[in-house]
Amino acid sequence: MSDVEEEYEEQAEEEEEDPEDAGAEQQEYTEYQEETLEEEEERPRPKPMVPQLAPPKIPEGERVDFDDIHRKRMEKDLLELQTLIDVHFEQRKKEEEELIGLKERIERRRAERAEQQRVRTEKERHRQTRIAEERQRQRAQEMWNWIYQLESEKFDLLDQMKRQKYEIVVLLNRISHAQKFKKGHGKGKVGGRWK
Repeated sequence: MSDVEEEYEEQAEEEEEDPEDAGAEQQEYTEYQEETLEEEEERPRPKPMVPQLAPPKIPEGERVDFDDIHRKRMEKDLLELQTLIDVHFEQRKKEEEELIGLKERIERRRAERAEQQRVRTEKERHRQTRIAEERQRQRAQEMWNWIYQLESEKFDLLDQMKRQKYEIVVLLNRISHAQKFKKGHGKGKVGGRWK
């Protein structure tokens, strides 16, 4: 397994720890892979540059120089190995650049998500504040209505009490007036009904 794959697996394990980010990052990675595949389809892959060496000719005759053949074979293998190493490092460099770009996109997306979360939290706090204020305006309106009703009932009761006091005074005056007239007749047996 290459270093890039190991780094990617480590990053994937870290991302699995954060389930909220995993879906979005997986989608970003999928989009990134699709973009990479499209780019790879558009541009041909570089072919390893292996110089064409002519195979060593075996001289006809009795003396064959195996050391020379072996040396030429080793030079050819070394040249092929060197080109493969160069291609590998170029590919690795491109993969590292892509990985750095992916990490930057992930960090940028994380920052955007954090900003969105902050804005969402602020909106929720404002909404809760508005709800609390609305409730206070309601609890105050209801209390005002209740106090208004109590004051109205108090006014009605005071008015009723004044009328009753007036009626009591009138009745007491009638009683005292009636008793004045009774005093002149003297005291006698009262019989029958009172009128």
